[in-house]
This record gives sequence, C-alpha cells and structure tokens, in this order.
Amino acid sequence: MADNSSGSNDGRDKEEERARVSETSQVLWHARQNNVGALEKLLKQNPCLVNANDYDERTGLHVAAFHGCTEAAKCLLDHGASVNAVDRWENSALADAENARHVDVVELLKLYGGRSLGNHGSHFEAKAVEPPRPQKCDWEINPAELDFTNSSLIGKGSFGEIRIVDWRGTPVAVKSVLPSLSHDKLVIQDFRHEVDLLVKLRHPNIVQFLGAVTRQPPLMLITEYLSGGDLHRFLEEKGALSTLTAVNFALDIARGMTYLHNEPCVVIHRDLKPRNILLVNENHLKVGDFGLSKLISAKFSHDVYKLTGETGSYRYMAPEVFKHRRYDAKVDVFSFAMILYEMFEGSPPFSNYDAYEAAKIVSKGDRPFFRAKTYLPELKELIEECWSDDIHKRPTFLNILNRLEKIKESLPDEHHWHFLHH
Repeated sequence: MADNSSGSNDGRDKEEERARVSETSQVLWHARQNNVGALEKLLKQNPCLVNANDYDERTGLHVAAFHGCTEAAKCLLDHGASVNAVDRWENSALADAENARHVDVVELLKLYGGRSLGNHGSHFEAKAVEPPRPQKCDWEINPAELDFTNSSLIGKGSFGEIRIVDWRGTPVAVKSVLPSLSHDKLVIQDFRHEVDLLVKLRHPNIVQFLGAVTRQPPLMLITEYLSGGDLHRFLEEKGALSTLTAVNFALDIARGMTYLHNEPCVVIHRDLKPRNILLVNENHLKVGDFGLSKLISAKFSHDVYKLTGETGSYRYMAPEVFKHRRYDAKVDVFSFAMILYEMFEGSPPFSNYDAYEAAKIVSKGDRPFFRAKTYLPELKELIEECWSDDIHKRPTFLNILNRLEKIKESLPDEHHWHFLHH
C-alpha cells in the first residue's frame, strides 16, 4: 500500500515538474516575442509564473529587457514581477536593458524602482564580441574545478571528446580539444568561434553554455548536461512517435531555431540533425552543438551568403549545400523537415542508402516517401514546403512555429489527455 502511494506521488511530482518547465519556457518565449496577449493568458492561469526563471535564474523580465520588448516588460511589471531580481551573474533587468541600449525599457524599469545591479549588464551583447581573451572573462573556468575522477565518455571525434564531468558538485558536459591539437591555429580558431557564439546565446530551447577553459591546454568548453541523451538515440529506441509527441518535439526545435534566426546577428546552425538535439526529458528538447554554426551580421535572415559548401551531415543536408551553391538560413529549415519526417516514420530519410548517397538523391530533386499513417494533412504540407528545392518557398521558423501551434490546438482532446497522463 505504502509503495503504491510513493510511486503515485513520484508520478505526480514528475508531471508537475514537466508542467512547470513547460510553463516557464512559454513565459520566457512570449516575453522574447513581446506577446502581451499570451503573457496575460498564462499569468491569469498561474500568477506565480510572473517570476519564473530559467537555468540561469533569468526571469521573463530579464528577457524582455534585454531584447527591448517594452510592452511585455510592462505587462510583467503590472502583474508583480520582481523588478530587481538578479540572474546567476547577479545582473538585474535594468542592467540588461542599459547594456543593450533599450532606452524605453530603461525608463520603464526605473519608473518601477529598477536598479542597475551587476558589473557588466547582460552576458550576451547584441553585437558580435571578440574571440575569448584570457583577461576579464567571467565565464573562464579554472580547470582545477573540474573533477574527472568518475567522468564518462559520451562522444568522440577527430578533434577531441565529450565527457560527463563533475563541476562544483554538478554533472556537466565538457568538450575538450585533444592536447596534441591545442596549439593548432585552425583548431584554436574553431574552438574560439564556438565559444564566441555560445556566450551570446540564451534561450530555454538552446543548450546552455556555462564556461570554458582557454588559458591552458587542453582547451575545454563546458555546457549543461542533459541526461535524456540525443534525439537520434531516442528515435532508435522508441521508433515512430505519436502525433502529439512529434508536434511537441517539433515545437521545441522550432522555438530554439526561431531564436537563432532572429537574433541581431543571424545564427545559421548548418548541422541540425537528431544527434545534435538533446532531450531535457521525454517531453522537451534543446538544440545543441554549434561547432559548425555560422554567425552572420545581417538585417534580414533571408540574406544569401557565399558560405562553405558541404558543411554538416549529409543525410539532413540541404541540396544547395551539397551542390556548393549560395545558401542562407533556410538550410536549417530543410534539415528540420528531414528530422520531422524521421520522427513520424521512425527511421532516417532514405535509410536504405548511406548518408552521401542519400544527399545525392536529394540534390537531384527526390524526397523520401510518406509511409506513416499518422501525418495530418497540415503536417505533410509543412514538411513538403520545408524541404522544397526553392529556398524562397521554405517558410521561416517563426512561420513554422505559428503553424505548429495551430496544429497542436487542433489535435483531439484524447491526444492531450494521453500526453498529460502518460
């Protein structure tokens, strides 16, 4: 009897935690989008969400302040948001707004009693920052703090490896460059590029950068560790996903990618694939591994750049990349379509061909067949648009996100009931 009660309580606790994480993500997302209507709805349902914070203790007010979302900031303040709450770098929302030079938000926060707390404002400048320097980097980690005693290998490549390591009592993911390559100029350049990029990214659906070791070999990059593993392994174990699970996963990927594609500097991932998408739990995902990402200063995310051809993994590669042609942020939209297809089918696109041959077939205009019976017409249409040969016909991630939200709302009630009680 007691055992059953304990199991039941554990189940309820897990459900409550999943709901809390989901609601927090929504608050931060709507604050970033300056969506007052959505914020009002969430806060009416649960007033406590007004001070909900993420992994770095950043609230919706921090996000709104940093991105200049005045209406969202006022909505949160009117609902009782703590104006002087600080994140893990001890920065207040006002410090973020001042650092990003959002005058209207600065004036608003001061009107509500905001104080400029923190040494540097936000960690994430709107402008590109210089490659990591050994001086004055508050994210520089002393390697002595990393305990490799019981570390375990979770990934390996030609340039280094990724291990689960204890840092100040917390398991983290540490990507380290092989000592033999720590003085290679190209390797150092790539490493600095990834750190330079990650240090500016902060979003609930982006794997969180925690710090780096840059002053001595081996060079190391430290991020949060997500124990759920990657989407590739998850799909291998589970096979085809239910419509609701696939849509929820797609929403998380689309949220992370919308953020990347709408920054002041557009971030093109260029290697979006199941292995680079990590599970927080069986309901939520984060986009990770920015080793091949390209940071572009651009006014519009549809600007086209002459970028390096054949960058990324063949099976999920857009045809224009395979052909070494000019491409833009829509390469990520193509990869997203292939991932969404795989979630419904339970196997990779063109799984009966090796990755290079699959990319070759795609480059000639062919696409995998829809075999699963679980596609809604709207989902098929979305996938077909996303993997279109014509990049101008591929939707933006913001458009994808809006369409997925509508698709989710249209799902029968039993889908939602199953999701909440499974």
